Amino acid sequence: MELTGAEIFVRCLQEEGVEFLFGYPGGAVLHIYDALYQQDKVKHILVRHEQAATHAADGYARSTGRPGCVLVTSGPGATNAVTGIATAYMDSIPMVVFTGQVPTALIGNDAFQEVDNIGITRPCVKHNFLVKDVHDLAETIKKAFYVATTGRPGPVVVDIPKDVSAHRCEYSYPKRVSMRSYNPVVKGHSGQIKKAVDLIMTAKRPMLYTGGGVILDNASKPLTEFARLMNFPITNTLMGLGAYPATDPLFVGMLGMHGTYEANMGMHNCDVLIAIGARFDDRVTGNIEKFCPTAKIIHVDVDPASISKNVKVDVPIVGGVDNVLKQMIKMVKDSNERPDPEALKEWWKQINEWRGMDCLKFDRTSEIIKPQYVVETLYRITKGDAYVTSDVGQHQMWAAQFYKFDKPRRWINSGGLGTMGFGFPAAMGVQLAHPDETVCCITGEGSIQMCIQELSTCRQYALPVKIINLNNRYLGMVRQWQEFFYQKRYAMSYMESLPDFVKLAESYGHAGMKIEKPGDVEGALIEAMKVRDRVVFLDFITDQHENVYPMIPAGAGQNEMILI
Repeated sequence: MELTGAEIFVRCLQEEGVEFLFGYPGGAVLHIYDALYQQDKVKHILVRHEQAATHAADGYARSTGRPGCVLVTSGPGATNAVTGIATAYMDSIPMVVFTGQVPTALIGNDAFQEVDNIGITRPCVKHNFLVKDVHDLAETIKKAFYVATTGRPGPVVVDIPKDVSAHRCEYSYPKRVSMRSYNPVVKGHSGQIKKAVDLIMTAKRPMLYTGGGVILDNASKPLTEFARLMNFPITNTLMGLGAYPATDPLFVGMLGMHGTYEANMGMHNCDVLIAIGARFDDRVTGNIEKFCPTAKIIHVDVDPASISKNVKVDVPIVGGVDNVLKQMIKMVKDSNERPDPEALKEWWKQINEWRGMDCLKFDRTSEIIKPQYVVETLYRITKGDAYVTSDVGQHQMWAAQFYKFDKPRRWINSGGLGTMGFGFPAAMGVQLAHPDETVCCITGEGSIQMCIQELSTCRQYALPVKIINLNNRYLGMVRQWQEFFYQKRYAMSYMESLPDFVKLAESYGHAGMKIEKPGDVEGALIEAMKVRDRVVFLDFITDQHENVYPMIPAGAGQNEMILI
């Protein structure tokens, strides 16, 4: 069967079971858009900016585990998508981004709307392809999905010149592909796992440190089983929240720069650290030279490049975390050995003393709305069962601290790149994937304006996202750093010309509420949750001077937190 490249493109997406394609049309991809118009299996979601397309696909991918898909045109269409591609790359999110390109004969001639998409995206993709011949298109798309979703996931870019989408060839979609230079390891080395289990049995002050890799590999069940089997304290990174139930007594909260006192002190004082699907990034470790000074470290990760990259480890295990955890559980159950119960009892006594510090306390008598109270109330009203996206800043940290995630894939945020503008379009992708669920975007007045045009997209597709705007009239995290480290010189961090967000939401056909008193917070949230056909924009006027605590200053160790 002979098809055009555009028709082949559509058939390939159908073969891959693609549900939604987020995009924005332009000259280089019009053949493809015409082919999309003539079918109804792949639903195209028209965003209002290409960055939003990538963030929406990202939110879809994080909440489902399936790859997000994007289609943008050449030139500015592709460059507008780069921030979202880099966001997905930093957090290892499976995504396939199709970019239009000028005809092959014009590549390199500075043609209208030509940029080097391959060169621009190379540093922030798992892999990218330029398709120069229509005969290679189907196999290239198959490879793109294979690379994006296996091993350590990530975004893959496929650049398609306009003439390739117009040319014809016989259509055949390969059932599988193999790439000589790409063979991700899934099963962990049994000898290394045995070494890890032997070391674990010697632990007197063990700590489980788990990250986003657990969620990406759908390994929450074996992680929960392992933690409970061993009765070890467990902490999640920002990206790992929900991998282990936050309401479970073994969970000591998030660790890192704004992590809990008990999590950070537990890390600093442990003697055996079991790191699973985490990458020891700087916001977790603090000063590397002061990190876990008395610990032997076991590190499980599917990506060999992540092991001993930032912190030298004692027992490296390369493999998928789901597979490795199941092997570890079997070895522990088959063994008669267990760590010293008396030592573990003493360790828990110490951890509970640290817990007694109540490091997340805030003023509950204030007549000004405290942002922590808003998130806490949202958690209570939604019973912890909402999908929560966030932008980046203080509100992101308060969401991570005060919304207790008991399930994986419910917490959707930009961790590695820290992308303002991520939360709202990501929420659109989540809402499309889960139309009957409650989806809330916790944001700030700075972040929300970066992709606020997507109110139009939500109107078009009737997406009832709840925007929880913690409005302190500042770029809050910038202001906090300026207060602590720049002698309160608040350079360009005050938002002096904010819109009336209620009127703005209403102008797009949505609902808006402005909440200024703590006593009105609960009622506003309850009312908002009832609306199922449009966005509700809740503008909470919060305390301008509230800071996120605890905080590990730059250059400090995990035991050197600012508590208040």
